[in-house]
Amino acid sequence: MQSAAQDRRPTGRDVARLAGVSQATVSLVFSDSGGAHRVSEATRERVRDAARTLGYRPHAAGRQLRLGRTGLILLAVPNILGPFFARVLEGAHEEAGEHGLAVVVSSGWSSATLARASTTSQFDGLVVCSPDDSQLGELPESTPVVFLDSDPAHARGAARRLTVELDVADGMRAAVEHLAALGHRRIGHLRSTLSAHTFRSRQAAFEEAAHGLEVVEVGVSLNEGLAAARAAARTLLTGPRRPHAVMCDDDVVASGVYQAAAELGLRIPADVSVVGMDNITAAELLTPPLTTVDLPGEQLGRHGVAALAALLRGEPAHAPDPLPTSLVVRASTAAAAPLR
Repeated sequence: MQSAAQDRRPTGRDVARLAGVSQATVSLVFSDSGGAHRVSEATRERVRDAARTLGYRPHAAGRQLRLGRTGLILLAVPNILGPFFARVLEGAHEEAGEHGLAVVVSSGWSSATLARASTTSQFDGLVVCSPDDSQLGELPESTPVVFLDSDPAHARGAARRLTVELDVADGMRAAVEHLAALGHRRIGHLRSTLSAHTFRSRQAAFEEAAHGLEVVEVGVSLNEGLAAARAAARTLLTGPRRPHAVMCDDDVVASGVYQAAAELGLRIPADVSVVGMDNITAAELLTPPLTTVDLPGEQLGRHGVAALAALLRGEPAHAPDPLPTSLVVRASTAAAAPLR
């Protein structure tokens, strides 16, 4: 049987004792009034480690009432059904709990949705993921906003704006260079028709890396799902210049290539190599497992919420370096066969 001491909720005094600091220091670390900047980064990390070890949560409700806040933040993603955005949401939820915040998700949002969210007292701040420029509209500068996988220009020069980027360009270059190293000289590209910054970056990096190669491109709307991806892949694979390698702007599109290839009697990778981008869970479950670029969605969500929490505390927040991406080589790519 557990004792009453074991059952009770850990307090700030318990955290202070474990971290070897004063209770006042613990209060400053978890303060939303901007006092945390008075504590060194090393000490802040030690206090937060102690809090995690003990399962300590600051009394967020009382602090929020005192500061006139709700404790709610809005995470706006283009498509909640997209597997990559589920990874972003997972990281955002985990990080929000560390700061006494709760995440509400908006999917398929518009500029009007964001305008309403930013001008009411319902949310303390916004985290906007992979926005299309046309969706942003005018957001009041008084509302703290963190943009994820977005054009840095959206936050430039604004005190309460920040951008957390993914190095998608580096991932795209690594993928195309991998195919070129396997001897592929005619590469297909199933590119997104969306105008978001992340896809413009992917396109620019693809063109740079594929310089000197023969390229066959077909556009595909990522919002239309697997059926649209399969149709675009059929167009690519039945054309007069069928590529023997296909680069896809995400893993769902790559899954469409698998389906189209099967319908056409083509084998992966013997007849066509396939590379995706995102590294969703299903990538390993495809037959053969998909070579893809890992985009760290969980880290993106965590960094975004941590940055927003710092803005809410009044701390100077600095955009981190773009989060690194990496090529995960599996069995869907192989040495090129002779072009026909």
